[in-house]
Amino acid sequence: MDTEASMLWAILFGAIGSGFFIYGTRQRAAVPFAVGVALGIFPYFVTNVYLMVVVGVGLIAIPYFIRL
Repeated sequence: MDTEASMLWAILFGAIGSGFFIYGTRQRAAVPFAVGVALGIFPYFVTNVYLMVVVGVGLIAIPYFIRL
């Protein structure tokens, strides 16, 4: 069950990350671009589902608080 849940969360964060990546690329905005890359990469390194959710939600919240 743990692997299915982590895979689903990884797919969700990857999809959100690709949206941030595309937005950051087209708007030439560094923060959404970096968050998109991070959301696409971090599920490979985090195996705990709860930690993955916390890190993913934290990464998603970064562009709303940091505007460059």
